[in-house]
Amino acid sequence: MTHFCTCIMLVLSLPAAAVAKETVTLCFEAQDVLPWRTEKGGGLNFELLKLVEQRIDVQFDFQSIPWKRCLAQLKANAVDGAFAVSYKPDRRELGEYPGGENIDTGKRMHIDTYVLLRRKGSKVDWDGKHFSNLDGAIGFQLGYSVGDVLRAQNLEVDEGSQRADELARKLIAGRLAAAALGGSDAAGLMRGPLAPQLEQLPIPIIEKPYFLILSHALVASKPQLAAQIWSAVEQVRNSPAYKKLAQAEGVRH
Repeated sequence: MTHFCTCIMLVLSLPAAAVAKETVTLCFEAQDVLPWRTEKGGGLNFELLKLVEQRIDVQFDFQSIPWKRCLAQLKANAVDGAFAVSYKPDRRELGEYPGGENIDTGKRMHIDTYVLLRRKGSKVDWDGKHFSNLDGAIGFQLGYSVGDVLRAQNLEVDEGSQRADELARKLIAGRLAAAALGGSDAAGLMRGPLAPQLEQLPIPIIEKPYFLILSHALVASKPQLAAQIWSAVEQVRNSPAYKKLAQAEGVRH
């Protein structure tokens, strides 16, 4: 009996840090999308989520996998969440956005744009409402939400590339009329070796907030934890520490 009591007292005397943290598994796209994230866990998205971990004493288990598979895993409740995900109505089937029916953009991770790239010398154009001088398909990355915007204009599209550089090479080779890319991906290409053969049009196709979305199972079973995570995302994004990081990268958040 004395031995049993001693054990109980030892457990009770353990520091709070020894108590197991809540682990939340998050998947993200298996490629670099600067400055937001890298396959190896760098970038502003990870900086934000690390600060969230500290704020609410949660531990994130990050999984880098191809984007369409990441979203499929979320729908199957095989992961607890995915980031960074823009809003599309049909994505409500995959998981939960902060705010539920009324999306709370204040709880976004960041804002980014989609822009149009063309081959240098091409006459393809975009005036903010309409595309013109298209002589082929507009390419975009597999599973990316900009595809819905392009299809809504009844345009020929090509969704056959997973990476931004693949898309750019198809464009340069004349297999596409233009390419719709995330603003940060386009900026990376325009700083790289392919830039002399490309032109970026000045008017964005669309600007979107990007979210951490959580699985239906997590929100149903642990609604308080889900609310804590989303609130912490907003608090961290507005914190001086994170703002300093974002400003250093010259991006909106």
